[in-house]
Amino acid sequence: MRAITTLGFDADDTLWHNEEIFRLTQDRFAELLSNYAETDHLRERLMEAEERNLGHYGFGVKGFTLSMIETALEVTQNRAPGAIISQLVEAGKDMLAHPIALLPQVAETVTRLAPNYTLVLITKGDLLDQERKLAQSGLGELFDGVVVVSDKTPDTYATSFDTHGTGPQAAMMIGNSMRSDVIPALEAGAWGVHVPYEVTWSYEEASVPSDAPRFRSLPVLSALPALLDEINES
Repeated sequence: MRAITTLGFDADDTLWHNEEIFRLTQDRFAELLSNYAETDHLRERLMEAEERNLGHYGFGVKGFTLSMIETALEVTQNRAPGAIISQLVEAGKDMLAHPIALLPQVAETVTRLAPNYTLVLITKGDLLDQERKLAQSGLGELFDGVVVVSDKTPDTYATSFDTHGTGPQAAMMIGNSMRSDVIPALEAGAWGVHVPYEVTWSYEEASVPSDAPRFRSLPVLSALPALLDEINES
């Protein structure tokens, strides 16, 4: 019997590009407010607002857009012109309509693994937006389950792998975030595989759990099948 039967995949910046869209919108935000504050200060204030508002709005574009508006009002002492607020709202809508671009070798890798494993998409963010992105990705039919949550905790993984697999002990979570994808999956008893993305939101950074026997790091997702063969044959 194989050691691993279920694979959990993060979505944003693991299967498709996402953070770069946020970075581009941050640039647009800084440009719109350049008459009121320096770029670095604006980025710092926006990041503070994002983290402060996670408990209210959760992760995703809608919460990010509200944080941009809140920050714009703060740095202008509630005197931000209506035209700027309107453009920030449009920037958020543009993000929600942005086409999906899969990362290299993602489609080939997921297609190769789908016949032999139970695949579960486990992601944070807005339900409608994540469903849209999965549909556009062309990968939807390959997944046996989709779990969209407000945050990722050990209980998230334990429940997801119990529901869509044979429990966390026989499961592996793959993602670009050490904080959200790897560490809580390890704490739930699953394997945790880190596949870094070119840029990472500072909120998602965490120390490498190098002493965890079920932790692995891969340079690219296409290396996953070989890792699974190695673990299952050991």
